[in-house]
Amino acid sequence: MSDLPLKDRVALVTGASRGIGAALAVELSRLGAHCVLIARSQGGLEETDDAIRTATGRNATLLPFDLQKQEKELDMVGPSIVERFGRLDILVHNAATLNKLTPVAHIEPKDWAETVAVNLTAAWRLIRTCDPPLRASDAGRAVFVTTGGLDRPSAYWGMYGATKAGMEQLVLTWAAEVAKTKLRVNLADPGVVATRLRATAFPGEDPTRLRRPADVAPGLAALCLPAEARHGARVEIAAASR
Repeated sequence: MSDLPLKDRVALVTGASRGIGAALAVELSRLGAHCVLIARSQGGLEETDDAIRTATGRNATLLPFDLQKQEKELDMVGPSIVERFGRLDILVHNAATLNKLTPVAHIEPKDWAETVAVNLTAAWRLIRTCDPPLRASDAGRAVFVTTGGLDRPSAYWGMYGATKAGMEQLVLTWAAEVAKTKLRVNLADPGVVATRLRATAFPGEDPTRLRRPADVAPGLAALCLPAEARHGARVEIAAASR
């Protein structure tokens, strides 16, 4: 349909094999975008692609690779997308790892390296590779999914909290640097959502009492629209009305 707000736009979504990333990819596709999806799981990406095809009749482009282990490949994502599609209009960095909850003094170097790589370093590399095409778009939009409570550190959450706080600082600094361009960069806090990461952190919690990824996908997608004017903001995402 010609009136779709994201018609002909290209969106890159990380962590798109399940949860919030998968739900957002479906929502962006419904709005007309062609989605390029990154995650470690080929099978999970194919499930998201199936959901997009069911919802829209169109396919996504799947990029299965590991944000921690394939850094050089990540550096080439922006240029590769432009070479194939001629543009990149939207970036959503949703991928994250909790790794494990542990006292700061007990954090293992391997766990620290993995968490920093996925939650912080990948954000930096995505900014580097996607900055040129997003600036070139007439309505470039970048959204980085964050978490609540970073101003109130909690015991055992140091590794996750430190990397997310670092990501926020990096993203908001980038936002300040591109403030005079057409690119809009924001943080998005979806709140408490029934995801695998949440289940790992709170195994005794009843997921049926929590918001589902599909509940927050429309609010996240709204930050990607050409009409979105907020910039350098930390946006709390409200659940869509059922």
